[in-house]
Amino acid sequence: MAQANKKKKAKVQPVFIWQGTNKNGRKVKGEQSGDSINTVKAHLRRQGIIPLKVKKKPKDLFAARKPPITPADIAIFSRMLATMMAAGVPLMQSMQIIGEGHENASMQDMILAIKADVESGTSLTESLAKFPLHFDDLFVNLVNAGEQSGTLESLLNEIATYKEKTEALKAKIKKALVYPASIIVVAFVVTAILMIFVIPQFEDLFKGFGADLPGLTLVVIRISEVFQQYWWLIFGTIIGVVVGIMQAKKRSRKVQHFFDRLLLKIPVIGDVVYKGAIARFARTFSTMFKAGVPLVEAMVSVAGATGNIVFSEATMVMRDDVSTGTQLNKAMADTELFPNMVVQMVAIGEESGSLDAMLAKVADFYEREVDDAVDNMTALMEPMIMVILGGLIGTLVIAMYLPIFKLGAVV
Repeated sequence: MAQANKKKKAKVQPVFIWQGTNKNGRKVKGEQSGDSINTVKAHLRRQGIIPLKVKKKPKDLFAARKPPITPADIAIFSRMLATMMAAGVPLMQSMQIIGEGHENASMQDMILAIKADVESGTSLTESLAKFPLHFDDLFVNLVNAGEQSGTLESLLNEIATYKEKTEALKAKIKKALVYPASIIVVAFVVTAILMIFVIPQFEDLFKGFGADLPGLTLVVIRISEVFQQYWWLIFGTIIGVVVGIMQAKKRSRKVQHFFDRLLLKIPVIGDVVYKGAIARFARTFSTMFKAGVPLVEAMVSVAGATGNIVFSEATMVMRDDVSTGTQLNKAMADTELFPNMVVQMVAIGEESGSLDAMLAKVADFYEREVDDAVDNMTALMEPMIMVILGGLIGTLVIAMYLPIFKLGAVV
């Protein structure tokens, strides 16, 4: 296991262009990844090819940029590989079929590179660990457990199910966060457009009235003047603050902890994030434990999969407690982060020896809770958004028409 974790930090191997002759004396050529030219030559000789020329493939600066590999691509790859192996197709043939048939060119290259690496004698675990951006510790550890126990086929199926469920859960939580944020952005942009382009037209009209303007109209006109003069500063400040927060969250653990804890306390949205973190905790723990990964070792991967640093740190504290002999349910209760129902389910699982099944039930329950919470949040926010936008736009309209109404009354 330690070896797999060490290997995962290795850089992606360079690609070499080679020419040679096969067993029949015919000239052949192709591309092969490897640590060095000698490694590629040794790999070719094992395939019965006599290498004549091997050189590193130059980078094509003008080549079209290949699409990125998404978590959804990894989930689909896991399911396809599990399905094909369950149908009796050998691992190498399965990867060849999946690699050649994949629509994503980047994914295709990665799968075929892994296949070539495994064919050269490297274990599947070590080959996957060379792509840590796409195959995390959990994925690599589960594959390693499958290879060690001879149950790779069933473990791949578990990985596929886990990936599908976690990606579906991430999509729901992202929907819960993106929806209100997008509405706020739209409201701000609409208001800015009115302030910069529409209000000045009314201001020019009011200058010919020769009468005092209502207080509300004067306030809106002053705000409009600020927008017209400093729009670049306003937009720049907002964008700078957002980018700064995102960068600070990536670089500073304290900032990340602050915002993750703050996110859990936001009304409605915090409830969705909280339930989602528990669901991911339980689903990851269940999958790891079912695969036979030791409890203490599994908790490292579980901590990284929760998606919230508050839960991640709590899981690592639990790991330390469990490693000293404390029961898991007691360690969970001590964090004061998990609901009583979850702690009781874990206690029952520990007593009955069915911890993985109980954690799976917890994950199913909270995944349904996230579904309901997102639906309820959407239904609740739609009328609120209409009221806010209606009030905002309505205030601007009233402010602009008040002088006209006043003039009509005088006439």
